[in-house]
Amino acid sequence: MILQVALDLTSLDRAMDIGEAARSGGADWLEAGTPLIKSEGMEAVRRLSERFSDAKIVADMKTLDTGSLEAEMATRAGADLVTVVGSSEDSTVEEAVESARRYGGEVVADLLGVDDPENRALELQGLGVSHLLVHTGIDAQMAGASPLDTLRRVASAVDIPVAVAGGIDASSAAGAVSAGADIVVVGGAITRTDDVKAAALRVREAVDSGGPAEQPEEAGRPSPSTANISDAAHRRGVVRGLGALLDTRAEGRALTVKTAPGDWGRVVRALEGAGEGDVVVVDAGGTEMAVWGELASLSALNRGVAAAVIDGGIRDVEEIMEAGFPVWYRHVTPEAGEPKGLGEVGGEVEVGGVRVSEGDYVVADPDGVVVIPSSRVEEVLRRGGMVEENEDRVRAEILEGSTLSEVLELERWERGD
Repeated sequence: MILQVALDLTSLDRAMDIGEAARSGGADWLEAGTPLIKSEGMEAVRRLSERFSDAKIVADMKTLDTGSLEAEMATRAGADLVTVVGSSEDSTVEEAVESARRYGGEVVADLLGVDDPENRALELQGLGVSHLLVHTGIDAQMAGASPLDTLRRVASAVDIPVAVAGGIDASSAAGAVSAGADIVVVGGAITRTDDVKAAALRVREAVDSGGPAEQPEEAGRPSPSTANISDAAHRRGVVRGLGALLDTRAEGRALTVKTAPGDWGRVVRALEGAGEGDVVVVDAGGTEMAVWGELASLSALNRGVAAAVIDGGIRDVEEIMEAGFPVWYRHVTPEAGEPKGLGEVGGEVEVGGVRVSEGDYVVADPDGVVVIPSSRVEEVLRRGGMVEENEDRVRAEILEGSTLSEVLELERWERGD
C-alpha cells in the first residue's frame, strides 16, 4: 500500500526538509503540491526528483487545459505522475496522457468537483489515465465532507489504481484502505506537525496494520485559541473592546440578553433558563453602569454556565474572581443600576460590533472574545485547528534555530515600496 505525502507548501526549502523527514517516516511517494508548483514552478519538481530519486514524484498540476504542454513540462522536470482535472475536456486528458508517456510519465485524473465520479472514472480509464484520485478539497473538508463514500463507489467501478486525498490522517487511513484505496495521500496531518517523521510513521502504521494508529496526547486538545479562530475566520466575529477578568478560557453556545443601560433585572432572570455550558452574552449598550456582579456570578455557577460576556459594566470584581467565574467585560464600576426588567432574552444582540444570535458559538480567552455563527461552527473550528497546526510547525522551526522572518520568507513575499 502506497503512502503519498502532499507537500502543499509555498517554500521549496521547507518542502525539501519536510519531504526528507516524511521519507524517513515511511512515505513512498512525494507530491509537489499545487501551492508549491504555483510558488516555485517546475524547479520544485526538478529538485524533488533530483533529491529523492528513489521515490516517485507526483506533480499536482491540476491541468484543465493545454494537457500536452503541461504534462511535458512536469515529466521533463522529473515527475513520474502528473495530475489533470477529471472534468477537463476529453481531448485535454488524451493529450496529457500522450505527452506524459512520451517522456516516461503517467497521468492521474483528479475527480475533485466531478458531478458523477463513477461514470467519469470509467470514461477517464478509457482515455488512458493510469490512476484516479478521489479527492475532497480543503474547503469541503472544513465543512465536514469526506471522500470515503465516493472512494468505495469509484474503486469498485474501475480496474486501475485509485488514490484518495482529503483530510486523511492516522485515524482514518485504515478506513481509506478498507474503502478501496491503493494510494493514501496525506498532507497537513503530516506536513503541519512539529514532528513530521513521527506523524508519517503513525500514518504508515495505520496503512500497514489496517487499524487506527495510536494518537499523541495533543490530539484531544480543546478548541483553537481566539487568535487562531480570528485568523481562520478572516477576523470576522472578533468582539472589540472587552477585557478578561480571569486568565482562563471558556466556550459554549450563546444565551443572548438585550437590556437597557444599568437594567440588570432581565439579565438575572435570563439565568433561570440558562443551560449547562451556555455563555451568557449581554448587550447593555456598552454603558458603564453595572448589570453583572458577584450574585449573578454565583447564580450562573449554580446553573453550570460557562462564562458571561458583558458589553457594559460589572462590579464586585474581587468576589467574582474569588468565585472563579469567567467574565469578559467593557467597564468596571461600583455603581449598579435598577432591576426594571426591560429588554429581551434570546433575540439578536450586538456586542463589541458583532451581531450575536442565540445558539451562536462563543470562544473566549485572555486575548478576547470571538463569535462563530451557529451554521459555521464546525467549519470555523476546523479551520482554526489548521491555523494552529501551521503555527505548531513554524514554532518547531523557530525552536530549531530559524527566525520568524526566515520561516515565513517575509523578504521574498513582502511587496516593495
